[in-house]
Amino acid sequence: MSRLPITKTPKVYVGGAFIRSESARVFPLADAAGRFFANIPQCTRKDLRNAVEAAAKAIPGWARRTPYNRGQILYRLGEMLEARAAEMADALLLGAASARARAAAQREVAATVDRLIYYAGWADKYEQVLGNVNPVAAPYFNFTVTEPMGVIGLLAPAQPALLGLVSLLAPAIVSGNTVVALASETAPYPAVLLGEMLATSDLPGGVVNLLTGFRKELVPTFATHTHLRAIGGVANADERKTLRLGAAASVKRTRLLKAEERIDWYGPHAASLEAIRETLEFKTTWHPIGA
Repeated sequence: MSRLPITKTPKVYVGGAFIRSESARVFPLADAAGRFFANIPQCTRKDLRNAVEAAAKAIPGWARRTPYNRGQILYRLGEMLEARAAEMADALLLGAASARARAAAQREVAATVDRLIYYAGWADKYEQVLGNVNPVAAPYFNFTVTEPMGVIGLLAPAQPALLGLVSLLAPAIVSGNTVVALASETAPYPAVLLGEMLATSDLPGGVVNLLTGFRKELVPTFATHTHLRAIGGVANADERKTLRLGAAASVKRTRLLKAEERIDWYGPHAASLEAIRETLEFKTTWHPIGA
């Protein structure tokens, strides 16, 4: 007698736990052949607010970690993704059988691993580059040091669903911030699988919170939520307007890429120290000489 396979029920990763949407709504995801694959949670504004609360609770502990330790954790995540590269490639393919599609998925997974290792390497070095001892014409020392901003909201691009998401969240968390990220609307499943890897990694719960759902419902709340200290990612013209107006009212930093322009996520500019700098605040301290 044949048996029915038990398929996975995708859930989003928030606060170190796997949750369904607060509304219990889902939207169907089709595979490469157009067949039903899974029901993806359709997160709501309440889910977003809960994710921000979880991220805020995780900030003190994560920011107190040494830069070296944060780098180790990010490196470990790269190791885990390397070990499960075939599974993640399948999540990107969703049944596509062509050799070209398989090669593209494998390339994206490999580039994502490299992106994690790149930012892990900066963890204990960016302070020396971005911080400074400032010359002053007075009997004082003057230091500029970096501090994490807090909770950062991220909007992943539609494609590449995995590489784009990790390229946005890696520089934010390596510098001590916590993240609430909205996964690709058209290809959310890789983010679901990434959440499963985060749950078994050394990353504390709440540091990265991954949501799935419709951008038109969640972008306005990203824009106006006062506990988000910055918004980054990819947005179209209408979304950029909404985000900037909301950010001006709630005083948050925005770093938005244009969805209508081609972005080379594989190029050298897609990983840079500048991406880390955009997630930091700078504090200047004066100290008397000899005191």
